[in-house]
Amino acid sequence: MFRDINRFSKQQYDLLIIGGGINGAAIANMAAQYGLSVALVERSDFASGTSSKSTKLIHGGLRYIEHLEFDLVKESLKERAIQLKCAPHLVKPLGFIIPVYKKDRRPLWMMRLGVSLYDFLSGKNTIKKHCSLRRQDILERVPGIKKEGLVGGVMYYDAQMDDARLCLENILSADSKGAHVANYVEVQAFVKQNLKVIGARVKDLVTLNTFEIKAKKIVCAVGPWTNFILKLDHKETPTKIRTTKGIHIVYKKQFAHDALFIQSTSDKRIFFIIPWYGHSLIGTTDTDYTGHPDDVQATDEDIEYLLRETRRIFPMENVSRDEIATTFAGLRPLVHGKGSPSDVSRKHIIEQTPSDIFYVIGGKYTTYRKIAQDCLKYILKNEKMEFPEDYTLYGSGNVIEDVQELARMYQLDVSTVQLLMDKYGTRFKDILHFVQEDPRLKEKICTCSPAIRAQVAYSIKVEMVCMVDDVIWRRLGIGYLGCKTGKCREVIERYLKKK
Repeated sequence: MFRDINRFSKQQYDLLIIGGGINGAAIANMAAQYGLSVALVERSDFASGTSSKSTKLIHGGLRYIEHLEFDLVKESLKERAIQLKCAPHLVKPLGFIIPVYKKDRRPLWMMRLGVSLYDFLSGKNTIKKHCSLRRQDILERVPGIKKEGLVGGVMYYDAQMDDARLCLENILSADSKGAHVANYVEVQAFVKQNLKVIGARVKDLVTLNTFEIKAKKIVCAVGPWTNFILKLDHKETPTKIRTTKGIHIVYKKQFAHDALFIQSTSDKRIFFIIPWYGHSLIGTTDTDYTGHPDDVQATDEDIEYLLRETRRIFPMENVSRDEIATTFAGLRPLVHGKGSPSDVSRKHIIEQTPSDIFYVIGGKYTTYRKIAQDCLKYILKNEKMEFPEDYTLYGSGNVIEDVQELARMYQLDVSTVQLLMDKYGTRFKDILHFVQEDPRLKEKICTCSPAIRAQVAYSIKVEMVCMVDDVIWRRLGIGYLGCKTGKCREVIERYLKKK
């Protein structure tokens, strides 16, 4: 995937997509597969906004059953099954334990009913049937969990994902099908003719050059930045989205092999404690946010809320800020609606402005493929468009090679080979080819991770890396490890300077 800025101003595209998050990436991928000429630009790096700040789940949304959104849950569970099949290296089944206590807002019978309905709505797409758990079962599965008031629980199954990589694979797939894509390109204004938008004036934030991109159709999939892009088109445009903030902490302890679905006692929210990179991903919050999307961050109040709730569930663990590897905050771009943030629907809509710009508004990560389908049908005014459910991505396919044998052949740690398989799917041998060409690239980047230097070289050559954080957070994900030495950043900086 080569960052060729000059080609964008040399033709008129069928479709210009603004936004390189998961929705924009999927629209580009599908449109290119459908035979359209496609351009996609992203102001920062691909997946640098909401699409890398999620709870890392591909799920139906058990709590949406409480709001009677059965159609959204059913649709999401169907999409979950498709993602498990098309990207098994990035989307993996995960068990969730729901411990229930005497004073919980949702009693045990309600949770049992909820997971039963969840499995029913899954139908043939059920990962594994839910089961009831006795008090003793939970105490054995989750050492250190609070005993007082525990009455039992349930276990159900969903899927965990690598959100940034899943978005990137859609970008890579779009590029392989002929789409022209580029990160660090900012839209500064729309180009109009007879009051209709025919393109965009953009700035390459790497070279600082400005140019125009012409297109027959333009779609904005910019998530939390939607209200701001709307103002570029027309200053008086009313607000279309409601942004709510979700923060996560990555805690340096894995509390259990399974994920935990926890009911908060201080409010009606729920949060998760999920195994992640050998640590625990704890989140999320759900509060209204009215500031600029560029400024969102985890506040002390947000962090303390999650730590306090975690201490309540694990009273003997001495949960403290000292053991936080990192924190991150993201914004949900919801369809504007009333009620508490948790009550606002996660459904999506596609809207067209009088100047002929199409906007993707709302939605949840799990349904990104369906959102892309709906968007293309709306834009092309063809409700009968058919899309194959065999939705292949850049690394799609089953990896069946012997890990031990490959480790011996390439003189790598087994953990490194497994990491490559999990990160790149069927493309993992592309990185091994780098090792073959230059044996020095099999050296680990740092002691904090089994990641090797060949991955850095590959990300620069193939995955359109421009900045150090592109590698640390969105290509390799090693930022979640909380490396204390700083060697990871130093090594990556050296490779980028040689670029």
